[in-house]
Amino acid sequence: MSQHGKGGRTVKATETTFAIIEGLEELDGARVTELAEHLGLAASTVHSHLSTLYEMRYVVREGDKYQIGSRFLKLGEAAKERKEAFDLIEPKVEELAEETEERCQFIVIEHGRGVYLHRETGSRAVWTDSGLGKRIYLHATAAGKSVLASLPEERVERILDQWGLPALTENTITDRAVLFEELDAIRKQGFAVNKEESTVGLRAVGVPITDSSGRMVGALSVSGPTHRMKGEWFEREIPNLLLGTANELELNLKYS
Repeated sequence: MSQHGKGGRTVKATETTFAIIEGLEELDGARVTELAEHLGLAASTVHSHLSTLYEMRYVVREGDKYQIGSRFLKLGEAAKERKEAFDLIEPKVEELAEETEERCQFIVIEHGRGVYLHRETGSRAVWTDSGLGKRIYLHATAAGKSVLASLPEERVERILDQWGLPALTENTITDRAVLFEELDAIRKQGFAVNKEESTVGLRAVGVPITDSSGRMVGALSVSGPTHRMKGEWFEREIPNLLLGTANELELNLKYS
């Protein structure tokens, strides 16, 4: 057994198994020696864990290369469907992507990070590294900042203590005082913006979604290239679309 963070005692073998699964995802499949080198583990350890995962049908082999298996799809769908709210939100993500012609996404907060749960691309959307299940820092995205602005200050402090304020671009907020000033402004206007803070050349607008009891459900955002995300479109029209969608969702959640 090993100590891990503030959550209490953890099983080292389980930590290793999930490090191997995540390593396979990061490398887009790998041979045993390649994965062992990537993770800093003994090849024999990696081989034992992969053999177990293979027998349980969670990984597959293509020659001497291991890949994540499709059995994880069932678990992923279960995670997406664990709350009734998520089913209501998915069609709204699709509608926003169609109406704005940009990329729209919905995130939830888990363990102090944002996780992409739904994503749709409009006809003019640009590719970004925002695949389903990807974890993001909350302080550097519009959706993430809208979540932080909706949380009690003590919880925000705990999240920042845990994850810090790493700079993803030269525009990322890396000072707590500056971040808290922006969170105050977000509360007043009801939405957050991201001006190339997570990705150079990308801007976004985000709004929080809460349930009937006021608890945080997640956040919606629309993102696009800086040459289109500007002026009235960026400053008023997209925020109004998102705020209207958030209001409609919250009413549906209240009376569903």
